[in-house]
Amino acid sequence: MKCTMIDPILGFSKLSKQEKIDWVAERYTHDPAQTKKLLKQYWNTASKVQKLHDEFIENTITNYYLPLGIAPNFLINGKLYAIPMAIEESSVVAAASKAAKFWFDRGGFKTEVLGTEKIGQVHFMYDGDPEHLKTFFKAVKPMLIKDAKPLSINMEKRGGGIVTIELRNKTAQLKDYYQLHCTFETMDAMGANFINSCLEQFAETFKREAQQYAVFNEKEKQIEIVMSILSNYVPNCLVRAEVSCPISELTLSESVTPEEFADKMIRAVHIADVEPHRAVTHNKGIMNGIDAVVLATGNDFRAVEAGVHAYAAKEGHYKSLTHARIEHGVFKFWLEIPLALGTVGGLTTLHPLVGLALEILQNPTAKELMQIVAVAGLAQNFAAVSSLVTTGIQEGHMKMHLLNILNQLEATEQEKTTIVDHFKNHTVTYSAVVAKLDKLRSRP
Repeated sequence: MKCTMIDPILGFSKLSKQEKIDWVAERYTHDPAQTKKLLKQYWNTASKVQKLHDEFIENTITNYYLPLGIAPNFLINGKLYAIPMAIEESSVVAAASKAAKFWFDRGGFKTEVLGTEKIGQVHFMYDGDPEHLKTFFKAVKPMLIKDAKPLSINMEKRGGGIVTIELRNKTAQLKDYYQLHCTFETMDAMGANFINSCLEQFAETFKREAQQYAVFNEKEKQIEIVMSILSNYVPNCLVRAEVSCPISELTLSESVTPEEFADKMIRAVHIADVEPHRAVTHNKGIMNGIDAVVLATGNDFRAVEAGVHAYAAKEGHYKSLTHARIEHGVFKFWLEIPLALGTVGGLTTLHPLVGLALEILQNPTAKELMQIVAVAGLAQNFAAVSSLVTTGIQEGHMKMHLLNILNQLEATEQEKTTIVDHFKNHTVTYSAVVAKLDKLRSRP
């Protein structure tokens, strides 16, 4: 590798795309010519798509592809969906599809949006009488809304806008710390830019009016705005997804009875409720399904992840996001999860595959997308936990991973066909695949 202790590069973002590639390849890779060839293999030069990709972020040198798959047969509130999923993990789409088909025959998924409230905060420091601040806030609140009107008027026309502005005293947690805690309705937009713009206007008005407020002394007038930013923790932007059926219909495995299966599922969920080490992996399985749909539809999976995991810890310790119980002979499996999503703006109008994914989903509203995404997470978790409590996770996962192993071993198409057929009735392990491939290649 050619990387050495050298001076930092200045003005890298101003270089052409080719100059950036040359710089990276020649300084940080063993084979610059091969690196340049590899990067260009992933360019989309046949259309305008490449220019869009180049302008999404700074310093683009190529595209990083993920497979886009389809999980069919999702019956959600009586409507049939095929769900696009962008993910590289071998067994996720297969597991989601299997769960979708199982529940299709048992009435499908039932979902409900419980709330769509999104949150933003102006964080500030105030060293003065709390009662003076409360009085000031009451006086200035109408001005906050008035000054933000040019920003909120279009959102209001669509049925959204600023919902509440509250003053919160957080000095018990941090000296002199207060916040304007604000809620918003952003309709079909995720709304990050709208919320942040409103918050910055609130901050500007709040600070300006404080300096003119007669009740404040000179020290109290010097309110320090620390930051104005939306929160990705949205516990009131909530969706519920559920499946249920008589216990007798839980015929997933020949190794356990339906009654045993139901009991095992409930115990598995209870373990994730009380054991954080298990809960993290349990919830990761849920996010396998959720992230794949969030990514395919051009939403911010990092924001979703952060908010979901905070919600999983809302009771003081990290626990399962799914729940299970038996009522009057009926097995119920469900989750309630915060999801702030959008179907307009951002990548939805720029990325052609995002537009296609939304079209495949029949152009859902933001509320409908919340329900679809929640179902994907519930299906994925049901598939994973049901495997864990019956055959174990590796049997199905390794069969899906088999082609990845064969590609790593540079198997030919004929070798792949032979080996895949062999492992239909044998346990897949890396060493077993290597041994079978070696044996196949050693034949005269």
